[in-house]
Amino acid sequence: MTYKVAPGAGYISYAIAAAFGFAAILAIAPAQAEECADRGDLDQAYCDADGDLVADPPSNLDDLVNPDTLVFAYTPVEDPAIYEDIWQPFIDHLEEETGKDVQFFAVQSNSAEVEAMRSGRLHIAGFSTGPTPFAVNLAGAVPFALMGGDDGRFGYTLQVYTRNDSGIDSMEDLKGKRIAHTSPTSNSGNQAPRALFPDLGVVPDEDYEVTYSGSHDQSMLGVVAGDYDAAPVASEVVDRMAERGLYDPEEVKIVWESPAFPTTSYTHAHNLDPELVEKIKEAFFSFEFEGTALGEEFSGVSKFIPISYEDDWAVIRQIQAANGVSYTPQDLANE
Repeated sequence: MTYKVAPGAGYISYAIAAAFGFAAILAIAPAQAEECADRGDLDQAYCDADGDLVADPPSNLDDLVNPDTLVFAYTPVEDPAIYEDIWQPFIDHLEEETGKDVQFFAVQSNSAEVEAMRSGRLHIAGFSTGPTPFAVNLAGAVPFALMGGDDGRFGYTLQVYTRNDSGIDSMEDLKGKRIAHTSPTSNSGNQAPRALFPDLGVVPDEDYEVTYSGSHDQSMLGVVAGDYDAAPVASEVVDRMAERGLYDPEEVKIVWESPAFPTTSYTHAHNLDPELVEKIKEAFFSFEFEGTALGEEFSGVSKFIPISYEDDWAVIRQIQAANGVSYTPQDLANE
């Protein structure tokens, strides 16, 4: 089986990609043929002539793609099969608006999702908050929407949960404890805590032991089970878990809560035909959540709203800079 790597890059074997990892794909994919005056933090395969921090469409019209089947992925979750059903009403709507077949692609990790868009196997994707800058810089993802309310508000908070009987009542009580972070690239699950917690009197890895759980779901379930003393998690994830009855909210408490961060970004590949991109955006912005499985899953959300990566992810890039993050496959591989 073969997949297109990048415009003009030819084809590589998926088996080779799996064997050598994301770094191999980046090494194989060439830089854009045209001269590029400015690409900022973007990988050499992309250009940012207009300075909006995301990859420009290819200047060579032959490099634009307009596939018969669009592949859509949602950020890695505990049970992808459930989310495939939840997203089906939107997929149906996307097919109607674009006139294309749409295939749901269940991704197993943030790295795999970024790799899939980079290699041309993924056209539309929801990337979690922290991995979004990696997707932008390594895979040419262009964020254009996220879920919000009728009032245009969006976002989630970082919450620090512990069991009611843990004896932890303040952030300083985390000292000497075993705390679950999700993964190195996660914003609310790792990078925001490392950037924000020192001002609250506790330094991760110095004042408490960091254990990576792999996901917000696992962090929360581990706290409930007593495997971890506490965990920083994304409010939107634990709220949905509570609604599905995955834990009893009466058994836990919030020790600290942050200001709001942006949620999952919905992106398209930079090299899609502009007319197709407009149809994709129209599908997102015209979708009605009410009465659908998606609306039931994401309570408090009524529509997709337009966003700017340059503006709305500024705080995330600041947090990542404070953590010494570089948008490289090596840093992403630490996820």
